[in-house]
Amino acid sequence: MKYLFYVLPILAGVAMAVQSGINGQLRASLNHPMLAAFISFIGGTVALAILLAFSKQMPSTQVIGSIDWYKFTGGLLGVFVVYIVLLSVQEIGASNMFVLIVAGQLLAAMLMDHFAVLGMRENPISTQKLVGILLVIGGAYLVNKK
Repeated sequence: MKYLFYVLPILAGVAMAVQSGINGQLRASLNHPMLAAFISFIGGTVALAILLAFSKQMPSTQVIGSIDWYKFTGGLLGVFVVYIVLLSVQEIGASNMFVLIVAGQLLAAMLMDHFAVLGMRENPISTQKLVGILLVIGGAYLVNKK
């Protein structure tokens, strides 16, 4: 069962690549990246509303009201990501864009793990991890080099 937690992120990566292509085509059709992002999020919101309607695990309003404000900003970060993808994918291509995204994700994740930021389990930076990140950054350079 644990292997599923290794396969699912790969599938999420595939979904992100396909999503960027679909959203890029929507942006090109509309000639408006912000509207394309808005439409994309409407589709996601409707899908989540349907899933939530069948969920039996709704927290109380008291629990929701006690949550720190910054914990509600994940959607804003999602908007930022989708908007940047919409602006970038048609200009630099999916592989160039995603290798840069992955490099940024890994660098941020390594620092978040090292300093145990936002509830992450502390996982110190090692020489092996640092070499791995440098290889990814070098790969991002090579993929984007003209």
